[in-house]
Amino acid sequence: MDLMRAARLHIPSRTLTVEDVPKPVPGPGEVLVKVEAAGVCLSDVHLIDGTLTPAHLRSDTVTLGHEVAGTISELGPDVTGWTPRQRVVLQAGEVRDGRLLTRGVDYDGGWAEYTLAGIGTLFSLPDSIPSEQGAIIPDAVSTPWGAITTTAEVRPAQAVGVWGIGGLGAHAVQLLRAVGAHPIIAIDPVPAARRRALDFGADLALDPAHPHLRERVLAVTGNRALEVAFDFAGAAAVREQALTVLAPKGRLVLVGLTDTPLTVAHSTLFGYMQHQILGHYGSEENAVPQLIALAEGGRLDFSRSITDVLPLADAAQAVQRLHTKGGDPIRLILRP
Repeated sequence: MDLMRAARLHIPSRTLTVEDVPKPVPGPGEVLVKVEAAGVCLSDVHLIDGTLTPAHLRSDTVTLGHEVAGTISELGPDVTGWTPRQRVVLQAGEVRDGRLLTRGVDYDGGWAEYTLAGIGTLFSLPDSIPSEQGAIIPDAVSTPWGAITTTAEVRPAQAVGVWGIGGLGAHAVQLLRAVGAHPIIAIDPVPAARRRALDFGADLALDPAHPHLRERVLAVTGNRALEVAFDFAGAAAVREQALTVLAPKGRLVLVGLTDTPLTVAHSTLFGYMQHQILGHYGSEENAVPQLIALAEGGRLDFSRSITDVLPLADAAQAVQRLHTKGGDPIRLILRP
């Protein structure tokens, strides 16, 4: 039996270990992918700390990693249209039996030397995009892209606010600039995150504790307030603050994950202003190829997004760095 190294999370104990496991064999409609790069996401941290629990995992242990790029190693029976050594990016999840499953959560992901992928989840990765940058397109880039273009339906010249300038929020700023939003206001308590927001294209970056935040938002929007606000932090305080600076018929889009109750403190005002709260998760199937095309065409640049690349053996260290924000990471990459 061929073995490979993989970072496995035991769900009952929330214990992460890098261990030898059987190398998978592709079945019908599948390919085996040699992993070249796998992103470390805050949702991986939440799986380890117990904040999140897989809903559809069929065992008590899973190989983490839903942001994956690599090369095709083996083709399953009757697979056509793909060739060995072809560079690919994997969709972060897929629908099975009518249920949306997430790679590295509900089934084994890419924190491993090899991983299985259904051919419906493969996208060709051009040589012009390094594997480290390609790996983060599913989720770190595609999730804010879906929130912006599909859920919020942001239009050019609309005033927007982004709360939480981490791995997803930083890309949201860049993507909002690409679709023509203006002004783009970033809100984060961390000075380094606010500087990052300005580097990525925000017009204004504010501390949420700023005593005159509403006045600053009104001033920069010409008293319009925000047509769209995005919560990438997953915090009740963020949602409460965002609702105070929404324009009439403004939309609050919830992207950050949290298990805390959602409340509206002033429901009469909420109704009078015709505000909307929209939930968001993941992206449409066409998001990843759209973003690959935009990056290949020079419209988007993810080179600044890769903070560091670590060996798979240092998976626990990468998780700790993301949890503590050590070195102010945007995205950390594991390389088997």
